[in-house]
Amino acid sequence: MSEKVAVFDTTLRDGEQAAGTRLGSREKLMIARQLARLNVDVIEAGYPASSPQDFEAVELVSREIEGPAICALSRAVPADIESCGQALAKAHRPRIHTGIGASDIHISGKFQDERYGKTLADKKIRILQMAVDAVKLARQFADDVEFYAEDAGRAEPAYLFEMIAAAIDAGATVVNIPDTTGYTVPEQYGALIRSLREKVANIARATISVHCHDDLGLAVANSLYGVLSGARQVEGTINGVGERAGNAALEEVVMALRTRGDYFGVHTSVDARELFRTSRLVSDLLGIKVPPNKAVVGGNAFSHSSGIHVDGFLKQRETYEIMRPEDVGIVESRVVLTARTGRHGLRDRLQKLGYKLSQAELNQAYQRFLAIADKKQEVFDEDLIAILHDEIHPLPEIYRLEYLHIYSGTSAIPTATVRLRVRDGVLSGAAIGDGPVDAACKAISQVTGTAARLERYEIRAVTSGTEAMGEVTVLLEEQGRKVVGRAASTDVIEASARAFLDGLNKLANLLTAPVLKG
Repeated sequence: MSEKVAVFDTTLRDGEQAAGTRLGSREKLMIARQLARLNVDVIEAGYPASSPQDFEAVELVSREIEGPAICALSRAVPADIESCGQALAKAHRPRIHTGIGASDIHISGKFQDERYGKTLADKKIRILQMAVDAVKLARQFADDVEFYAEDAGRAEPAYLFEMIAAAIDAGATVVNIPDTTGYTVPEQYGALIRSLREKVANIARATISVHCHDDLGLAVANSLYGVLSGARQVEGTINGVGERAGNAALEEVVMALRTRGDYFGVHTSVDARELFRTSRLVSDLLGIKVPPNKAVVGGNAFSHSSGIHVDGFLKQRETYEIMRPEDVGIVESRVVLTARTGRHGLRDRLQKLGYKLSQAELNQAYQRFLAIADKKQEVFDEDLIAILHDEIHPLPEIYRLEYLHIYSGTSAIPTATVRLRVRDGVLSGAAIGDGPVDAACKAISQVTGTAARLERYEIRAVTSGTEAMGEVTVLLEEQGRKVVGRAASTDVIEASARAFLDGLNKLANLLTAPVLKG
C-alpha cells in the first residue's frame, strides 16, 4: 500500500483572500458541503478573529459539516486563538491553525515595535516564544493543532528548524512550511523539506504540510516536490484561487499524484469525480472565471481540435489523453469543430448526432462546414444540423444563388442585386425594399418572375455569440400550395435569400414550373 497524502483545502480562507472576492456564511457552507463530497481531509473554513461574519461562517461550517476536520486560522495572538476555539466549539473534528513569521524579512518588517526586542536577534527569541505559547494555548481548545512558520521559503534554515522543533514540543500535530511569497523553486523547496526531516529531531511526531503560492507559477510543482521529499499533507485551493497570483491548485496536485502514482508512490482520499463540479461551484460563487486552458478542469482540458489530434484521439483515446474526463467529473471528451478538425472529426460528430452520410454527402457537408468554420471560432452541433438541412438531400435546384450584393445604411435606400444560376443560364436583377432582407427577396422575385407570396418570416440564432449562425425559415404560398424554406448562415441576409430560394425551389418542383430561359 502506498502512503496517504492528506489534502487540506483552504479555498474558504486563503482562496477568499483573492482580490475582489467575498463569501458570506451561506456561500461558505455551500462550498464546504461540496468539499465534504470531494472528500478532502481538512477544510480551513476561515479566520474567525478577522470579522464577526467570518466567525459566524466558521461556526456554521463547524456545526453543519461532518467528515473532514474543520480548521480555523489565527495569528500567534491569544485573542485570535480563543476566537478559533469558540468558533470551532461545535466541530466534530476541530483543528486550530496558528503560527507566526519565520523569515528575517517578516520578523524585522512585521515586528518593528521594540516590545518584541531591540535587535533582530532579540526579536527572533521573542518570536520563538510567541510560537510556543500559541501552540500551547491552541491545545487547550483542540487536540489537533497545526503550526505555520510563515515565509518559511525565505527563512534562515537553522532558525526555522529550531522553531519547528519547539512547536512540535509544544504540541503541534502538523507543521506547515509555507512558501508564502512563491519565492522558492522546486529543487530548493524539496531540499528544505528533506532538511527538516533530517535535522529536526522530533519531526516524526508531526506531519509535514506544504503550502505554496503561485507568484512564479511554481505552486503545484513546489507542492509535488514537497511530497516527493516527505511531506504528507498538501494545502491549496480549488482552481488555484487566492492572494495575489493564488495558491497551489488542488485539482492539479490531486490528479498529478493520481495519474503519476507510479512516480510519486502516494495516494489521496479525494473523490476526483467531484473535482469539476467543485471547480464550477467555486468559480460561480467567487465570481472568478476558470480559464479554458486550465489544467484538469478548464473547458479545453479534454477538448481536441486539430485534425491530427482528433484523428489520433478517435482511434485511441490514450493517444492524446493521459486522464479520462469521467475521472474528474466531466461527462466526456469533446471534439471541438474548427477549420482544423478535418473530415474524420466531422463524420464522427455527425454520426453521434444520428446522421450517416455517404462519402459524397460528407464531402458536400464538409465544404459548407469549412465555409462556416472560417468565420467562427467553433462550429456547434446546431450549426451542423442547420448545414445538413441546407445542403444534404435537397430537392432538384431550379434556382441557385451565385451572387448577392446589398447596399444599405441609415441614410441609404436598401438595394439588393442578385445573380441566379438556372438550368440554362444565368439571371440577374436588382430591387429596392424597406430593408436589406425585403430588398433581397424582391430582387429574387423579380428575377424569377414568381407569384409566390411570403406569408411568414422567422429568424433565430442557432448558436451563441456575435458570430452566431442565423437560421431563417420562410413560409411561401402559391396557387394554394404552401412550402417552408430554410437556410442558415452567419450572414442573416444571405440566409434570408437562400431560405427564400429554398422555398421557391420547392414550389417549382411541386408546380412543375417551366425553367426560365436566361
